[in-house]
Amino acid sequence: MSVLELSTILLCLASIFSLINIRLLKLPQTIGLMVLALMLSVVVTIIGAVFPFVFETVNEITKEFDFSELLVNVMLPFLLFAGAISVNVHELLKDKVTILLLACFGVLFSTFAVGTGLYWLVNQPLLGLMDLGVDYIDCLLFGSLIAPTDPIAVLAMVKKMNLSSITETRIAGESLFNDGIGVVVFLTLLTIQQNGIENITIASVGGLFITEVIGGIALGSAMGFFGLKLLKYIENEYMELEVLITISLVLLLPVICHYFHFSAVLGIVVMGLFLNQNIDADKKADGVQKAMGDYVYKFWHLLDETLNAVLFILIGLEIITVFESFRLNYVLISLIVIVLVVGSRWIGVSIPIFFLSMFKTFEKKTAIIITWGGLRGGLSVALALNLPDSIGEGKALILFLTYVIVLFTILVQGLTLKKIVK
Repeated sequence: MSVLELSTILLCLASIFSLINIRLLKLPQTIGLMVLALMLSVVVTIIGAVFPFVFETVNEITKEFDFSELLVNVMLPFLLFAGAISVNVHELLKDKVTILLLACFGVLFSTFAVGTGLYWLVNQPLLGLMDLGVDYIDCLLFGSLIAPTDPIAVLAMVKKMNLSSITETRIAGESLFNDGIGVVVFLTLLTIQQNGIENITIASVGGLFITEVIGGIALGSAMGFFGLKLLKYIENEYMELEVLITISLVLLLPVICHYFHFSAVLGIVVMGLFLNQNIDADKKADGVQKAMGDYVYKFWHLLDETLNAVLFILIGLEIITVFESFRLNYVLISLIVIVLVVGSRWIGVSIPIFFLSMFKTFEKKTAIIITWGGLRGGLSVALALNLPDSIGEGKALILFLTYVIVLFTILVQGLTLKKIVK
């Protein structure tokens, strides 16, 4: 099938599912679309059991989507930019140390806690997974891809929670930045896995990490500053040109990052914050922006909603390919890993909040809200699909665990988050 045909199918499904959710299910958009996509996958699987050619056809179409390539290089930059320009950047700058500490410590702690826990589990004879040959570095890779939360899903949920401005900004900001940190940690560990730990030095790992982080932030700042000056020069006179400029910047930054091995995720977030920083204080209540006109924000909101719908339909449909290599003992280990992921997330945010509360004010139970609001999504799935085949049968286990945790966080945590907040 051509790209146009595949895109048409996805957009049609997004439209139909959105309508069904709005009129019948009345769930939050992210959760409703995921539920309907899962129901479609189940129906296809049941029909496929009777008519195998149906399952094979749908499976083939699903495999034609290079999900990892589509998300990381096409959808993610647009979604992150849309998220960054919707955050209250003035609140974020006031609390930047808190947000960065929560993002960095949370991701690093979860990576090693989950990775170590999974390695211990797969080496338990009772679980019957020792034959998969999963190494410690493979488990750490899983820990790094499941540690970052999905800012798209988190932002969509948080906006409906009626939280205080500072708590909402902390959750949104932490989610935006832990994505970037998580990708950098994943790529660093992937380099170690591919080159062999014996051929890696601390200096080379540190250099790679610093290049990704500092390079991404520096490039995002430079392009954000340039874009801000350019948009001010236009002065909202040509709204279509403003849209064109923002799209061009979002497409250009990942291309430059690719050649210099910078973190495009961090770069996009920083650039989005730069372009969002010039809010007219006198007209803040009306949401009027100096740098970009209201038309630009409406365009990016529309694009965000459309890509978000397509993303979660893709996640639901991709389930079909994962269950091809399913083992019964995967169910038990997935239940244990869910507890491990949620628990490590809670500890990872509780420790920084405990120390920061000596200097800053936090609402009661902030750690629990941030933990339960830590929904995983497309990025985790894309990184799992990006794992090299050299991992062997262990890749099937990691993919299965990733999907189970993504579904648990979106369906269970997402549906109960409002009650938890109350």
